[in-house]
Amino acid sequence: MTPTTDALSLSPHAIAAENNGFDPMIGRKLMAGVESGLLRHLHVVLAERGGETVLESYGKGADEDWGRPIGNVEFGPETLHDLRSITKSIVSLLYDIALERGLVPRIDTPLMSEFSGYPDLGADPARMERTIEHALTMSLGMDWDETKPYTDPENSEIAMEHAPDRYRYILERDLVAEPGTRWIYSGGATALVGRIIEIGTGQTLPEFAKNVLFDPLGIETFKWSAGRDGTHSPASGVRLTAPDLLKIGRLVLNDGVWEGRSVVPEAWLRASLRPVLATGEGVDYGYFWFCGKAPVAALGGPVPWFGGFGNGGQRLFVCPQADVAAVIYSGNYNNWMAWIPPTRVWLEIILANLQKA
Repeated sequence: MTPTTDALSLSPHAIAAENNGFDPMIGRKLMAGVESGLLRHLHVVLAERGGETVLESYGKGADEDWGRPIGNVEFGPETLHDLRSITKSIVSLLYDIALERGLVPRIDTPLMSEFSGYPDLGADPARMERTIEHALTMSLGMDWDETKPYTDPENSEIAMEHAPDRYRYILERDLVAEPGTRWIYSGGATALVGRIIEIGTGQTLPEFAKNVLFDPLGIETFKWSAGRDGTHSPASGVRLTAPDLLKIGRLVLNDGVWEGRSVVPEAWLRASLRPVLATGEGVDYGYFWFCGKAPVAALGGPVPWFGGFGNGGQRLFVCPQADVAAVIYSGNYNNWMAWIPPTRVWLEIILANLQKA
């Protein structure tokens, strides 16, 4: 897409930006980046501080629905958009809610004890060492390759979707590292966690999410895509509007509290946002959340941020020390350089233009 087809329209939030400590020209700086061609393929940029919107831009361009082209879309606050792997971060929240209610096992539980239908695999002591926590941190030490495009049948997530038994496909992968020692990105790990949630709650993922997360946040419209076997994808299946995804960012910043009600236990959020393993890609990883640091002059130096990342440039960013959350939607699917524009928006437009603590 060229910058013209991607062109964003800017909502007037300059006064709110200034009142919340941002350069009031933050919106113009975003537009300058788009118009120059440095920030391409952006569909939505939405940011808030302290619950007040400080930056809001919507564009238009070609889009997809879980890999299916849906043509050119004019985006707005009511437009559903693929989250892709930001879905994993939502599943992390759902596991904790289920855990607090006693519906799912502790995270130190061996995975194979929850998949007893595969006794041949469970008989392997090395496989019994893999726990739910290893799945949450993508440190199962099992062979998995999502470096190939998601249009390639050899991509492990796509192969899983086409396997006659998706869970056997995941659980019988070769063991390539000791559990907990090596980060290997895996939609299969998320599929296992999602299945444990469904077994424990007796509900599908969208049913459980609606009841315990979306309804409490006032999220009324969403879609959760399913594979050919009817299994809803915990790895990449959710579609939300940008304002609704931003609510989840605010929930995280508020330590799991929404309008005075605890939705997600604070202790889990602190644990899930704790860096556990280095990814080798410049950021660390918690429980289905990426963890990084960025220089913020107004806060005196580098500060932690956390994010849900999705194919094509989808991002949910939160910076607790700055009390800032941001949603970025993009249409650069299956391009391994898609991380650049949303990262620049987050670091060079949003955080860099925070002038007051």
